[in-house]
Amino acid sequence: MKKITLSTIIFAGFVSAAFAALADGGAKFVGNITTSGQIRSDMGTYWNQITPENGCKWGSIHSLSNGNSGTSKFAWDNYDKCEGAYKWAKEKPGERHFKFHALVWGSQYPNFLCKKKNPGITVELTKQYITEWFDAVAAKFPDLEYIDVVNEAIWAGDNYHSGYGKPAAGAEGRSTDDTECGGSYIIEALGGDRVVNGKHQYDFITTAFKMARERWPKAVLIYNDYNTLSWQMNEGIELVQTILKNGAPVDAYGQQAHDCKGMSKADFESKMTTIHQKTGLPLLVSEYDIGEADDNKQKNDYANQIPFMWETPWVAGITIWGYINGATWAANTGIIEKDGRKRAAMTWLEDYFAQNLSKGKNDVNFNTTPVDPEPQTPFKGTARAIPGKIEAEDFDVPGKGRNEDGSTNESYNDADYENHGDSDYRKDDAPDVDLYAKASGIIVGYNNTGDWLEYTVDIAEAGDYTMTASVATESEDASFTLSIDGKSVAEVPVTGSSWDTYADVTADVTLPAGKHILRMDATAEYFDIDYFNFTKKGEVSIKQKIRLDNNTLQDYYVFDMQGMRLGLLSAYGFDAAAKLLKSSSAVNASGIYFLRSRATGKMQSVRVTR
Repeated sequence: MKKITLSTIIFAGFVSAAFAALADGGAKFVGNITTSGQIRSDMGTYWNQITPENGCKWGSIHSLSNGNSGTSKFAWDNYDKCEGAYKWAKEKPGERHFKFHALVWGSQYPNFLCKKKNPGITVELTKQYITEWFDAVAAKFPDLEYIDVVNEAIWAGDNYHSGYGKPAAGAEGRSTDDTECGGSYIIEALGGDRVVNGKHQYDFITTAFKMARERWPKAVLIYNDYNTLSWQMNEGIELVQTILKNGAPVDAYGQQAHDCKGMSKADFESKMTTIHQKTGLPLLVSEYDIGEADDNKQKNDYANQIPFMWETPWVAGITIWGYINGATWAANTGIIEKDGRKRAAMTWLEDYFAQNLSKGKNDVNFNTTPVDPEPQTPFKGTARAIPGKIEAEDFDVPGKGRNEDGSTNESYNDADYENHGDSDYRKDDAPDVDLYAKASGIIVGYNNTGDWLEYTVDIAEAGDYTMTASVATESEDASFTLSIDGKSVAEVPVTGSSWDTYADVTADVTLPAGKHILRMDATAEYFDIDYFNFTKKGEVSIKQKIRLDNNTLQDYYVFDMQGMRLGLLSAYGFDAAAKLLKSSSAVNASGIYFLRSRATGKMQSVRVTR
């Protein structure tokens, strides 16, 4: 458990206010941001927390060599002092605090993610770059205290608050995305955004928070947004409730509070309380400012709102968004003029904290104790036996967390964010894998380059085996590989002419005895797969014998396009069964039907015309 409590400073005699920040020795921080890309010499005179205004944003740091191609490059202090602000806070550990702003935002991301500026960008590449970005930040700042994980993603009107997919208007009506960028695939790369009964599920936010928790198990992870105290208060509450329900490890809800100008004391307190009660989360006032040219009106808003922030125990901290007038993002939000004259709001702040420092309350306990990683486990609790048949859809149940060696406990990867399947099978533990209900049962479909599935297997004895997989494709160059514990054992080409006709592909593999992880990697798209069957080399199964003998009378189930079984017929091979079906009076409607061998499970489509 992590409690935000600032170190108590014991003053010996008189200490000049010039050497102590407003909230030093108090229950929580009162911070500010960099000024025009710099850390002013008077930063520590007033503030004990710092957020780089733009310097830690993805687009400020991450670039690629050779324009939009090449390898990743990271410049941590080339703009607005991201690393410099971190070091400023580290000069006085426990007294000063640093917040990273922000990991994922629908604006100010690198131009190599822009769909218009970089026509070659794909969902898969975007996912790769996001992972590189998270990993680079974790390597540079492994001990971050506060992180704005996702910024400005409330769905309002016909867009998100910032331009994840297309340019969007910000809090002041300004575009939050370069209109020449044309949006990105950030949402898709992080798992998409399902809409269920008209409600956005914000899956991409949940994914981002899980990625952040893996890398910073002790950090306070924050969702941050604007208009949350006015126009989109309910939408913001619903977003937070949704991602918490979906398992996002969110520790605090950041209220930008750019929308508080002229808001009464009662209205401000009521709205803050409603948000806290309905989300169940501590609040951070993360970007507070009042854009007011009239000094007295600005001061009155500060006086009506700051005391509640400071004296309410579930408000974990306050960050004012700029303090030098004329050097802030919006007009008249500064509280000190460039010539050093303090506006009325700044004078009020100094007087308030001098007299009310002890009134600050902070009962926030962030449950950031690291969760022990959980390994993947066999589906239904039992390892798949070899020799034997392994249904493709019965891959392992994914685990949780990141291990000490940096490895994760995932049991599958689906490179395509969209679920193309039609089955609810595995919807709870693998909702993004494309599972289809076919006449033969559930199959794993739409296998895309980069997809993989893992199975815990128990191999009876070491030796040579024949692997037979039942696959369907319309591609001439699809393929997959098989590996055991990361060591490749087979490369398997897949060809076909129909998604409705399943055929066998085989490979000879040498396997060790005992329990291992079998992995199938899709190395060239697209194909569907029903099952894998492993037999000892040289042994021919009964099914194989029947399959090779068209002189043997065999039974075939008949299914319609919806997978409903219509009956059973007997014939000497698939060709004979197809002819019999076409002439049968039992089928009275034109369409595509399916034959499935009762003995082998092999399927074939038949077009019937009436």
